[in-house]
Parts: sequence; structure tokens; C-alpha cells
Amino acid sequence: MATSYNGKILRVNLTERSCKVEDLDLNLAKKFVGGRGLGSKILFDEVDPKVDPLSPENKVIIATGPLTGVAVPTGCRYMVITKSPLNNMIACSNSGGVWGAKLKYAGFDLMILEGKADKPCYINIVDDKYEILDASDLWGQETEHVEEVLKGRHEGCSVLNIGPGGEQLSLLAAVMNDAERAAGRSGVGAVLGSKNVKAICCASSRTSVEPADAAALKEVVSKANKLIKENGVAGQGLPKFGTAVLVNILNSVGAYPTRNWQESEFDGAEATSGETMADTVLVKNGYCHRCPIGCARVVKLDGKDRAGAEYETLWSYGASCGVSDLDAINRANWVCNETGIDTISAGCTIAAAMELYQRGYIKDEDCEGVPLVWGSGDAIVKWTERMGKGETKLGKLMAQGSYRLCEHYGVPEFSMSSKKLDLPAYDARAIQGIGVTYATSNRGGCHVRGYTIAPEIAGIPEKLEMTSIENKHTWSIIFQNLTAVIDSSGMCLFTSFALSADVYAEMLNAATGTSYDVNGVLEAGERIYNLERLFNQKAGMKPEDDSLPKRLLEEPITGGPAKGSLSRLPEMLPEYYKARGWENAFPTAVTLERLGL
Repeated sequence: MATSYNGKILRVNLTERSCKVEDLDLNLAKKFVGGRGLGSKILFDEVDPKVDPLSPENKVIIATGPLTGVAVPTGCRYMVITKSPLNNMIACSNSGGVWGAKLKYAGFDLMILEGKADKPCYINIVDDKYEILDASDLWGQETEHVEEVLKGRHEGCSVLNIGPGGEQLSLLAAVMNDAERAAGRSGVGAVLGSKNVKAICCASSRTSVEPADAAALKEVVSKANKLIKENGVAGQGLPKFGTAVLVNILNSVGAYPTRNWQESEFDGAEATSGETMADTVLVKNGYCHRCPIGCARVVKLDGKDRAGAEYETLWSYGASCGVSDLDAINRANWVCNETGIDTISAGCTIAAAMELYQRGYIKDEDCEGVPLVWGSGDAIVKWTERMGKGETKLGKLMAQGSYRLCEHYGVPEFSMSSKKLDLPAYDARAIQGIGVTYATSNRGGCHVRGYTIAPEIAGIPEKLEMTSIENKHTWSIIFQNLTAVIDSSGMCLFTSFALSADVYAEMLNAATGTSYDVNGVLEAGERIYNLERLFNQKAGMKPEDDSLPKRLLEEPITGGPAKGSLSRLPEMLPEYYKARGWENAFPTAVTLERLGL
């Protein structure tokens, strides 16, 4: 029977400079869906959770989902799964573009990279042909140049690569693909850098994936596209203003963290909003492969069309640093792309450095001519360059992220992070549900592992009072489980503004020949989430790691609509664990048995 799984794994042993094709266990794939779930299962089975993340013994799994490359809306995503050098827990970073689809078209569901090359290399895949090639001439080069060179060498390829940040093992390093798409967060680019892998090129003569039931797929895709088009967020807000449609919304409710979370309203929000970007610098929308939404922003920088900043970047470099200069934020965003570092963590690290400077920990002489003052557009661009390229003593320290920076100065509490991963642009003192999601995220402070902002701010699927803690643990769990399946399927999280679990089940069934219902989909997500938690437990995670920064628990919001608010995480966390079937932050034997783990 036809299925959208290729049934093939490409295993690359970098130490031996060898590649081999292995059969995929389809029963295992269906149990963990694909992408994030299947990659996490392979990492769990093959890597000692206590391994040094930057050692040859760590592995990198690059996984597509069963809907990657399939004719479904946003069917293009891939995941990078490894042990994180940022926090020694599981890392799983998601990206779009077209690269993931090209890997699927070439005939592979996933790649496993193991060992370490003795010199810089890149991997070239063309259908069923693959080779490891020398990348010495590309080492040290920025991502756009690498992409141009490799596209010139290998006709029709899509390029995944790391920038100087990954080469220098920055814990902010991302994996870049298709020029401006990023598998960011958790330092996954540093793991590729530690293995001397500069790039992976993918090309294929195939341009589609055959589903199990083409007629059923066509019917459900027609329904899904209609739901997306009619949805106020996915069909209207995101296409018109991009993710930056949220800037003014979050600022208006007093939940827009400002100056390293010292405040929760930003007087420069309007100047850095999606509306202002659309009116001033937007050239056109950007689209990933098979995407009907078009949330990406394309702007003009130095006479060239470039990827513009998205919501999180506009916040991390904008409000969090007190900067209202849209041009400077877009430039800092582009420097992140070129050097291959994560925009959220890079901006948050600069914000933490600005507070350290404000309070006298960082001195003028440490800044080497670029003071870390609030509101400086010059500072955010120059310090991003220094972090991305490993320039200056302070720049190298900042390239290891805000937690290690603040810890160095004896004030780790100035790092607005959970499990050492910087929190994104939603103040958990004002929006209670996102706080329990941040704290319990398996990869650290993360909003896209359970986007309770949808009900708490957008009212999707129903409006929740953002300051209430009632049933927020339940909503967090539902969103975490569903997101795990969306990530594993190969689709984009933004489709969940319009689509419900039953629609994802229908698409998976039509594509793969499975028989998921809503409960089956959510149980698969629960299985994936528990497996990730098990990896973290074996890696040395402690219950107290499910936490938020001291500021969010002890320092009330000082002004605006949410004045006086604190995160009520201590009240929500016990209820969350009980509902999960966990004790002291980890799954019980009964829960593991129920989920087949």
C-alpha cells in the first residue's frame, strides 16, 4: 500500500566518511508519527543522555514528517534533534523553506549524523546518490555566500548550512536553510559545527510524495485550505502584517516585556509593529514551500530584498532592548541570518547585557567603543556581529547566551530564561497559561511547544481570561500534545489557528494509511512529550528546572493594564503534574506503561 513515508534513513558516519541507507521501522514511525517524535525516539535509543553535546558521541537527527513534501498546506517542515549544548537537555528545532521537502523528495525520511569529520565537510544528496565533500573553502564564510557557492556547484539544490556562529560553537547557533529560514534555539548549529559539518545540499528529480489515499487527501486538503483562508489569524492577520501583528496587541494588554522584563509596556511598540512595517519597508510576503499563509516579511536592505524581522525578533531586539529603530532591528536580524545565530536568544542576550551595563556590572572599557545602552540601534547591530563572529572578549562570552553571561557576573537571575533558554515575547506575569508552558517545556523557555497565547490572547478556539489560572494547566497540556504531533507531521504550527485535531488526523490518515482519531492524535503527542521528558531525566534534569526567572515570581509588573501581576506558577505546577501523570516533574511507571514507553 502506498504511504507518504519513504521508509528510508540516510546514516552518515562522519568519522569514517561513509554513508549507508537503512530501512525505517514503519511501525515505530507511526507510533511516534515522524519528525520531532521519531527523531526524539532515535536519539533516545542511540545516544547516552549524559554524553557531552559537543563530543563525537552526540548525534544529529534531521527528520521530516509524513506530511513533509505532501500536497497539504505548509507541508514542508523538518526538525533538527540532538542533545543541546545550551542546557544539556533534548534539543529539537523546527524550520520551513523548501529544504525539508527536498530531502523527502530525494527519498529519505530522515538523516542521522554521527561521529566527527577530521576536517570541514559538506554532504551532497541527489536522489539516491550521496557523498561527503570537502568544505575547507567554505569554512568561516557567512551563510548567503555559502548558499550561492553551493547552488553554483550543484544544480537545483536547496542548501542547509551553519554560519560562523556554529563553527565557533556559539550556544546561540542555529541551522540555516534556504537563505533565511532557521532551525533556531538550543544551539543546534553548534553541534553541527562540533562535527565539522558546514552544509547539506539536497536536490531531487521528484517533486511530490504519493499518499496512501489521494482522493481522501484531496478532500481534506480542500477543507483545510478553506478553514485557513477564512480564519482571522491564519487567513487575514498573518498574511497582511506577518507575525508582527502581535506587537501592538501584546503591548496594549501590558504583556510586552520591555528592557529585559523590567517593564511590560513599550512606548516604541507602534514604530516596530507589523502595521508600521507594512506601511514603510515591506516589499512583499515571503512563503515557505506549499504555504498558503505567507507570514514572512521581505524588506529592502542596502538595495537588496532581505528577510525582515518577525514578531519575536522585533521584540527581542526592539522592546527588550528598548530600541524603536526598525531599520536597526531588520539589520540585526540579517546579521543573525548571515552568522547563523538565533534571533530570540541573541536579542535577549543583548538585553541582559544592557541591564548588566545599566547596573554597573559591565563597564565602558568592556564595551570597546560600543556602549550597551538602552535604545541604541547601533549597539544591537554591532554586538550581534561580535557575538556571531566571536569578536572581542565580551562578544565571545555573550555568544554563550544570557544565562552564562549573567552567571559570569554573579547575577544569573538577570537572565530571563528557563532551563537556560531565553523566554520569548509574552510576559508570564500577565498571561498565566504561557507561564506554565514555559516552565514545563522540555527544551527550555519556549512558546511554540504549547501556544496558549492562542486562547489567552486571540480567543482560539475559545477566549480564556489571561490573568486567571483556572484550567490553564489543562490547556497547556492539550496544546503541548497537539503541537508535538504538528511538529512531527511536517506541518507548520500556524495552521493550528484554523485547524483542529480531527483535521490533522484526517490528513495523516489519508497520507500514511493510519487510522488516527482525535484521541489517537493527542495520545501520540502525549507519548512524544513524555519520551522527551524521559531523555531529560536521564540527562540529569532536576524537578527545580521546571521554573521561571525570579523576576516573574517575585517582582510585580510596575505599570499598565497588568500592573501588580506575578506569575502564579507555584499554584499551577502541581495541578499540571497531576494531570500529566507525573510525580516530581517526571512520568510515573503507570503513565509510561499506558503510553507504551
